[in-house]
Amino acid sequence: MAPLSGRGEGARPGGSFEGELFLRIRRDSWQNGLSIRALARKFGVHRRLVREALTSPSPKPRKTPERRSPRLEPFKKTIDEWLLQDMEAPPKQRHTVKRILTRLQRELGAEFAYSTVWDYVSRRRREMAEAARATPAAGFVIRHNRPGMDAEVDFGEAWVDLADQRTKCYVFAFRLAYSGKAVHRITTSCGQEAFLDGHVHAFRTLGGVPGGQIRYDNRSPAVSRVIHKSRSREEHPKWAGFRRHFAFVPFYCEPGLRGAHEKGGVEGQVGYFRRNYLTPVPRVDSLDDLNAAFSEFERIEEDRRIGMRIRTIGQDFASEAPLLLPLPEEPFETGIVFTPRVDRCGMIAVRVCRYSVQARFIGRTVRVMLRSDELVVFHGRAEIARHPRLTVKGAERIVLDHFLEVLLAKPGARAGSEALDQARGLGTFTATHEAFWAAAKTTQGDTDGTTELVRVLLLRRHLEHRDVVAGIQAALAVGACTADMVALEARKAAQADGRSPTVTSNVALPALPEATDPQVTSLTAHRTVRLPADHRPLPALGNWDQLLNRPRKESP
Repeated sequence: MAPLSGRGEGARPGGSFEGELFLRIRRDSWQNGLSIRALARKFGVHRRLVREALTSPSPKPRKTPERRSPRLEPFKKTIDEWLLQDMEAPPKQRHTVKRILTRLQRELGAEFAYSTVWDYVSRRRREMAEAARATPAAGFVIRHNRPGMDAEVDFGEAWVDLADQRTKCYVFAFRLAYSGKAVHRITTSCGQEAFLDGHVHAFRTLGGVPGGQIRYDNRSPAVSRVIHKSRSREEHPKWAGFRRHFAFVPFYCEPGLRGAHEKGGVEGQVGYFRRNYLTPVPRVDSLDDLNAAFSEFERIEEDRRIGMRIRTIGQDFASEAPLLLPLPEEPFETGIVFTPRVDRCGMIAVRVCRYSVQARFIGRTVRVMLRSDELVVFHGRAEIARHPRLTVKGAERIVLDHFLEVLLAKPGARAGSEALDQARGLGTFTATHEAFWAAAKTTQGDTDGTTELVRVLLLRRHLEHRDVVAGIQAALAVGACTADMVALEARKAAQADGRSPTVTSNVALPALPEATDPQVTSLTAHRTVRLPADHRPLPALGNWDQLLNRPRKESP
């Protein structure tokens, strides 16, 4: 009979045949009475294996030889650190064996065979996975929430088609722990001004302030520094003043995933709200429209029951609302103050965005109040500009009206200016203005025609936009492309509607007596209609004539 293994005498067969071989050796020994030497010769194995088969019905487990790699030994700790980091990294961004081999070569100057690194990495990954499975799962403790006491706050991301442009926005969520009543506000920023503005909106919507703790993660608008291995935090000064103003107590969760479990209610609320009310991606002209819709969404949520609760969110909030602390009477300014300098282009830079101000403030330092949705510019106590908040890096907001004085001196710069392009996009420079500009350049030339258009645009500072457009249309109808004619017709259009012709007054004018001639009223007649008669005596100048006859002193 041929040997079962082709390795010759003394070899030990392996694989699944070893158990069957033991059975055949034991059977021949019992039935035929063959000796150990005869059995070894018959089956082509060593006599030690025959003795082992006669002693035990099943073979002993083989010992896998441990492959040692002394050259890899100094780098095993580094590889283990990379593999531990992979356990928290996204699945698609974890180290492959080739990536580990590349890093060892480039960063540490070590040269190894691929198989050497593969053997160690595959074994360590199995050991780490088994250790993770053997670790007992962390338990959770159900928190007792008292009505009117505790709340949770968080920010979440959401995408919005804002004015036909896909924009990344942030949803502020404030959730009462007892009732589950949540208030939301969406902005294009998650900075401190949006963080504080969201609180003010939530307190006003709820009608009060929680009397217990409000739970937060360690966001930079509130926390400047986390004290290591402690619940203590170094707070931002403005945030500290804000919470003292509204008299609430913050509670800061642990950093990382463990901290998220400490305010799990609002963590789930952000995702629930995004899935149910921001899917599909909403299309709006402004975030004010979307925030107004949030109020209706929150009213719908009051009819929902959370989990296995018997009462709805609205029913629990009705019993919780009277227990909230009252709001302070004095308001709190949530904006952040900056003091930029107006550059030679009439622009200021705030948070990597640029905004225009009136050209007469070039070279001066102004005060800027940056809020979550707008930017207001002051010079002294006077407001000189107001813009919607920009968040895209490098974005610019240029108002054409701010540069009209410059364009009077440089009319040739108007055609290719960024201010004109933005005015067309915003609709402040209409097709009617374009028609007036073309007609003025035809009759007066390019330079004078453009200057006349700038004077027409200056009328917007004193007259309503619709009145100026009506004045331009009337002037074009009679072929008079002058600013004086536009101003006259604009005032006539405002008076025809019973409104004041100026933008500084919204009081309707009294009815004028009907005139026989519907043409332009003279200044004398205008004064006699609107002003009372002046019965004061004329001033006497006789005493002042004495000064003319006074002798002059001669110089020595």
